[in-house]
Amino acid sequence: MDGSGLDFALTEDQEALRQTIREFAESEVAKAAEEHDDAGTVPTELFPQIAELGLWGILIPEEFGGAGLGYVEYVTILQELARVDPSTALTVAAHNSLGSGHLNQHGNDEQRRRWLPDLAAGNKLAAWALTEPSSGSDAAGLKTVARKDGDEWVLDGLKNFITNPNVGEFAIVLALTDEANPQHGVTAFAVDIDGETCRAGKKENKLGMRTSDTAELVLSGCRVGADRVVGELNHGFVDALKVLDGGRISIAALSLGLHLGCLDQSRKYAKERVAFGKTIASFQAIQWMLADMEMTYEAAAALTYRAALLKDQGQSVNLESSMAKLYASDACCVAAERGVQLHGGYGFIKDYPIERFYRDCKLCTIGEGTSEVQRIVIARQLLS
Repeated sequence: MDGSGLDFALTEDQEALRQTIREFAESEVAKAAEEHDDAGTVPTELFPQIAELGLWGILIPEEFGGAGLGYVEYVTILQELARVDPSTALTVAAHNSLGSGHLNQHGNDEQRRRWLPDLAAGNKLAAWALTEPSSGSDAAGLKTVARKDGDEWVLDGLKNFITNPNVGEFAIVLALTDEANPQHGVTAFAVDIDGETCRAGKKENKLGMRTSDTAELVLSGCRVGADRVVGELNHGFVDALKVLDGGRISIAALSLGLHLGCLDQSRKYAKERVAFGKTIASFQAIQWMLADMEMTYEAAAALTYRAALLKDQGQSVNLESSMAKLYASDACCVAAERGVQLHGGYGFIKDYPIERFYRDCKLCTIGEGTSEVQRIVIARQLLS
């Protein structure tokens, strides 16, 4: 098992890509994660290397300066990054599938030509602002408003749990444009994070994913022109749901990487740790832990790569992305718990990466829709 997940589905080019990202992750990303996790700071020193590898524009078409890759490659990249640092993978994922992704999917040609080249090059990082203090899983309960003032829109409101607002310069903001009809009156706007009318607010002090930037996004009298409306007026909520389908594949991929990292560390430790005169890998209880971790990893990989393949074929993945996200995120949490248990006392201290993985994994069951929301989505599809 070498951690590609569905090796038979990878082309020669995809396999070469996986090896390139793995080498970068092991040589550079892992070291940065150890240095930044305690401080809760973002390893921005990696950003130029991420740009050089083309990872800020994975899904952006080549005509707009991106790599023009598909979701199979995207999953492969995120998995390899998350295998050593899920936080860095999260930064890359939020930029690609959410901020840039919304613009790429729903923006017009003029907007795509205007902003995508800088986003693909990493000259600007993107955030995606949907969640609010009173509307997390209830994505239709927005309070942020955009009111028309002549030829402009004025945005006011507070977004929270937003990825990249301190390190980003660009955001797609979802706001109410028809306050009498919240569910069908939401519009997406392209907004510059200018530090004044649109700025990062409180930075969250998190349990895990500590090297990814998570903070409030504060909008106060933020004026934008009509050319900043992304997609149709009052159609933003429907567009956001489509963006979330891809975002859930992102979190499934993050979960795969986390799971694989837990398995890597646990297998290595089991072969080295000696107890009662032999390595603990020789004990059946440990072997069964590792066997279960491998089995559930492969099952999660099958669901995730299937969703990615269907997405690349242009099919709806509402059901498949929810199943992949739900199963992979739950499975990686179990793998992290077993990894800590296998490490014993050493799993509870920061000298070993498994401790960080244990803290990081929980977000995967919450972000892009909780596990409970995924079950609602799946059941709705089954019963429709």
